Amino acid sequence: MIRKFALTLVAAVAAGSAMAGTAYIGDIAVDTNAFTSDRSRAEVQAELAQYRQAGVNPWAKSYDPLKSFASTKSREQVAAEYVGAREQVAAFTREDSGSAYLARNGAAAVDVERVAVQSR
Repeated sequence: MIRKFALTLVAAVAAGSAMAGTAYIGDIAVDTNAFTSDRSRAEVQAELAQYRQAGVNPWAKSYDPLKSFASTKSREQVAAEYVGAREQVAAFTREDSGSAYLARNGAAAVDVERVAVQSR
C-alpha cells in the first residue's frame, strides 16, 4: 500500500516537473508582416491639422460624437413613438433578438434610422 502511494507520488512529481517548461503567459507575438499604409504621411498630417483646427479628435477618450446633436422632436413625441412601437421594442429585446418578430412580420416591418453616422 505504501509502495503504491510512493510510486503515485513520484509519478505526480515527475509529471509536474515535466510540465514546468518555459511557456510565458502574455508573451509577445512578433508580426512578420510589414505594415503598408494606403495614405501618405502628408495626407495623415493634413487630416490631423483639420481635426485640431476644428477642435475635434475622434480618437480621443473624451470624444463625444453627439456633442452638437439637437433633436427636432420633443420628449413627449419620442415617448409617444416608443409606446406606439412597444410590441416591436419588446420583440427586439427578447432572447431571440427579434428574429421571431421579423419572421412573422417580415423585414420590411422594421424602419431603420441612423442616429449618429459620420459621413466620409
